[in-house]
This record gives sequence, structure tokens and C-alpha cells, in this order.
Amino acid sequence: MSQVEFRQVDVFTSKPFKGNPVAVVMDARELNSRQMQVIARWTNLSETTFVLPATDPNADYQLRIFTPGGELPFAGHPTIGSAYALIEAGIVQAKNGTLVQQCKAGLISLAVSENEQGQIAIAFELPEPNFTLLTSEQTESLETILGCQISRGFTPYLVDVGARWIVAQTDDAEQVLNTTPDYAALKQHDLSFNATGVCLYGYYPESELTRIEVRSFAPTCDVNEDPVCGSGNGAVAAFIRRHNLSLPIDGKIQSTQGQKLHRDGQLQLTITSDAIWVGGQAVTCVSGYLTY
Repeated sequence: MSQVEFRQVDVFTSKPFKGNPVAVVMDARELNSRQMQVIARWTNLSETTFVLPATDPNADYQLRIFTPGGELPFAGHPTIGSAYALIEAGIVQAKNGTLVQQCKAGLISLAVSENEQGQIAIAFELPEPNFTLLTSEQTESLETILGCQISRGFTPYLVDVGARWIVAQTDDAEQVLNTTPDYAALKQHDLSFNATGVCLYGYYPESELTRIEVRSFAPTCDVNEDPVCGSGNGAVAAFIRRHNLSLPIDGKIQSTQGQKLHRDGQLQLTITSDAIWVGGQAVTCVSGYLTY
């Protein structure tokens, strides 16, 4: 029997059990792809990551990311959670506040900062998104499956950032929270688009465009609803920029996610003409070893 160091990190929260957990296998050099998939099914989390030495000289480490159903080229909360685990364990150190992750989507830049209380915040730069506009018929079908009204002034897009999210806006945050999708129909819908899932978002009316509520549905990945989703929020930010929606002067939007799953995810989206950054905090909840 062999052992490998393992951590479970709660992401987009500073409070244990209130964010989105990711399982991190800290040294996966002895594991093959089949074993990685078996472990990911066993943890039954939305994602499990496997840390490997970088093969690109510009990267600090390499990451493979698995859902219970398959491998992803990129995902947000696993990126932040894995970086946090590696920093905490002393395996990597930020250079001038920066780390570079290698994954199947390419090289991902990470900004690492620390507040006065010593709490670490990590943000990733979203990979360059690609957009596919949904037709009016596709929008109507999506609206029926989600069971909520989609804002027709801002047509939904399939936003490909490695993970492929269909993004749609509702009238407000309350509609987002009151939505109950038909998950079986949504799975077939998303398979037809080769989509990871659907991200639905809406603004809090009193926030003056600075605060949104997001929900991310991914039944194709055997995860009906992701508690707090980094790539999904990044896709929402890309959607906002694509539609030229009004932004705060500093380009920062506070996103909350997970209320329907009794979580309290907190994300900061920074949107500029040159880049989109998705950031938040993390905390380790489990530390030990996997035996295989």
C-alpha cells in the first residue's frame, strides 16, 4: 500500500464549511489518470486536484483537475484551493505576490496577498474567454428548463474559459435564488452544447451594480449545483464585459453564492478592459494521507 499527502480546502470563505471544498492530492507523481479519476469519484466533491511538477519553465507547479465524471482543463475554486494548500504546506512560495499554475488550459497567473490579520487571499486571471451567442430559440428553451425569466436585453452566451458555461442574467438576485431547474432536462441541454453547465446571475437592486448573486448548475459533471464556482463567476464577469454593462469605477463586483446550499461564498470580481480577476480566501478543513 502507498500513501500520499491529502488536504481538503474550503474555498471562497474564511470560515470552515461555508465555501466550496476541493480535495488536493499534494504529490500525484505516482498516480495515473485512471487512479486520479477513481479518487475523484470517491471524494465525490465537485473537483479533486492532483499536483505535479511543472513541465513549463515559466510555471511553479502543474495541476490536473477532475470532477466525479471527468477531467477539466481549468476550474476556478480548485485553482485557488490548490494554491492555498501548496503555500500553506511550504511547497511553493509566491514571487513578488505572484504564482503561475500550469494546467490543460495553459498557464494561469495567480495574485497572492495577505491582510493585516495574516489571512491569505488569492485571485486568478481568467483565461481569455471565447463566446458563442445563443439564438432566441435556444434562449427560450433554456428559460423553460431553468423555470425563470431570462433578461432578453442581454442575450445568453456560451462562455468558454476552459470550463464552458452558458451565462444568463435574470431581473434580480431574488429570481436567481428562487429558481428550480429541471436537472434531467438541463443535463441533456448542456450535453448538446458540450457545456460544463449554466451560470445564472442577478444584481441586488440596492447595491448600485456592485453586488450580484450567482448560481452554477452542472448536472453534466454529476454536480447538480456547484456551491461556489470560480470559473463560473469568471464567465459571468466575462459576460458583463461582453455586454458592456455598467461597472463601478474600480471595476470590482462582490459576488455571493451558495445560499441555497447553506454556504456563504464570497468572491471579488475585478473587470477591466485588459483582464478579469476572480479572487477570494480559503481555509484548510482536512489534512492527512490517502492510502491506495
